[in-house]
Amino acid sequence: MTLDVFLQHITNGISLGSLYALIAIGYTMVYGILRLINFAHGDIFMMATYFAFYGVVIFSLPWYFVFVFAIILTGILGIIVEKTAYKTLRDAPKISILISAIGASYLLENLAVVIFGGRPKAFPTPDLFNKVVQVGNISVQRLTFIIPVVTVALLFMLLYLINKTKSGMAMRAVSKDHETARLMGVDVDKTISFTFFIGSMLAAVGGIMWALKFPQIQPLMGVIPGLKCFIAAVIGGIGNVTGAVVGGFILGIGEIMLVALLPSLTGYRDAFAFILLIVILIFKPTGIMGEKISEKV
Repeated sequence: MTLDVFLQHITNGISLGSLYALIAIGYTMVYGILRLINFAHGDIFMMATYFAFYGVVIFSLPWYFVFVFAIILTGILGIIVEKTAYKTLRDAPKISILISAIGASYLLENLAVVIFGGRPKAFPTPDLFNKVVQVGNISVQRLTFIIPVVTVALLFMLLYLINKTKSGMAMRAVSKDHETARLMGVDVDKTISFTFFIGSMLAAVGGIMWALKFPQIQPLMGVIPGLKCFIAAVIGGIGNVTGAVVGGFILGIGEIMLVALLPSLTGYRDAFAFILLIVILIFKPTGIMGEKISEKV
């Protein structure tokens, strides 16, 4: 493998890893607050692509306006999912919340099939993202550069929100202990809804960029990316925002390099993520940057 080809693969791996990272942040934020896995997260990611698709194709609105509107609308959808599927079960056994999360996932998938149809649709990609940039002997789509920049920028904005604002302080308090946070004057319900709102908007950004990079959308498109981003969050240390980003990059680069170095294993690309998950759980169950958390009784 020549240096140019190696750099081409690394660039593609960073781009894919950035997408995984964006979606994984949403998983890890919700887990950090509620200690539950929002299995509907991948389907919220899918719904964002349809919001953007119909805004551009049916209503013929400018793509930059549609993308912002779709991201906000997806955030609202995240709040609706939290209010209907999780809020009423907040004090129920963990297994009940898990079943509700799986039910919410199937509901969104089948709702998308009924409303949008099961046939794949071609996602419109603006020329701004399609242009190919030549860097030495490497040809890279402009979107490949944009995705990591957006991911890193959103990561820093999120870290600022969590560590430097009152809302972030409330989120950190709720993540430690709901009852104590409530006694200290924190609106726990509002904080949890806000967390779902932010996490769902990040999933929407990831979903739209995914659709720009792989311009075909369908109702089940969020299943495998959703599982992989959950794996990325576990690898990095679920509950740790920076860890989710690190896990996303490790998974994305690892997948691309597996295919590049061992082309005969291309068909096992998805299996690589699950093998990596098993290895991490065996040797470092808390993930790379995670901390051991004792269960409350």
